[in-house]
Amino acid sequence: MELGTRLPQLKNALVVQQSFVDLTGDVGGAHLGVRYGRQTFADGPNLMVVPRDNNTIFTVFNGARVWARGTKVRADAFDFYTTRLGVNGTSDDLIDRGRRFSGVSAGIVVPRDWFGGSKLFFDPFVWRLRNDAAVWGTRTLREKRMFYGLHLYGDAGPVNVDYTIQHQGGEFGNQDISAWLIFAAQSYRLGKGRTAPRIGFHADYASGGGSYDGGTLRTSLAPFGNNIYYSYQLYATPTNLIALAPNVTFNPIPKLRTTLEYQASWRATDTDAVYRANGSAFAGTQNVRGVRKIADTLRAQVVWSFTPRVSFTGRYEHLIAGPSLTRAGFRSSDFLAGWLSFRF
Repeated sequence: MELGTRLPQLKNALVVQQSFVDLTGDVGGAHLGVRYGRQTFADGPNLMVVPRDNNTIFTVFNGARVWARGTKVRADAFDFYTTRLGVNGTSDDLIDRGRRFSGVSAGIVVPRDWFGGSKLFFDPFVWRLRNDAAVWGTRTLREKRMFYGLHLYGDAGPVNVDYTIQHQGGEFGNQDISAWLIFAAQSYRLGKGRTAPRIGFHADYASGGGSYDGGTLRTSLAPFGNNIYYSYQLYATPTNLIALAPNVTFNPIPKLRTTLEYQASWRATDTDAVYRANGSAFAGTQNVRGVRKIADTLRAQVVWSFTPRVSFTGRYEHLIAGPSLTRAGFRSSDFLAGWLSFRF
């Protein structure tokens, strides 16, 4: 199989993945901390910021992070540059001054006696991402994007929820940005045990428009999110996307966890392209008008935990391309992969 050029996130002769110093202490019942150096960061919705552990090398940042945590509330402020990885060793893994990510995330523990007993968390956040070489349509310009969001997640009895709503503003060159992202995932446990089956769904909206036809830029962006959430083969990202996906998770035999999912996806607007997980557009899809269906996707994942430290993960995906893709020359595809993990 020819996989093309290996990305630095997948193969690197030698890399310093994390290298930082911490200063922490307790003051007046609150835990305070400062961290400086190269580090992972995941204080936000999984679809927005995550280390991306499906890669060989995590997504890491360079800069400072400070936090204060109490029993009911917390706050986390950060100022980072991204890392531009090479493939030959540590000498070509550089701080990318062209991408700066900063902001504040807060957290509030929802009272435990709400909803008949719950373990829920409410996190507002305000972030800023500056990218000196952002690409939308045929233009590469400096973008300054603001994220104003609310994130509610956790358990209420047998129900697990993960909801995010956010508005994005800012400028792309001389073009104003006004975009929306809404993530809604929910599941219900059919039993009391930890391995009881779960049924659920996720429904998501990511605005689009303005990349090719001018005016206000309405393309939403998840800067460092979970790339495999919408597709194991990375054909989709929360930009100009509407997705609806029912799913079920169960244990057919002990130590074997299986998840099955069907996802239907559409473009939010047919005047904009279909976007891949890396943020680039499928060439020509911006010219396909009058249809919005992107694809139907059938997915299966199995996780077999041999021992507490050794597990196997297998994933299969069948993508049935819709007219937004086929009319631009793209076809249906399949994905099959497996990973053996050892934790120590």
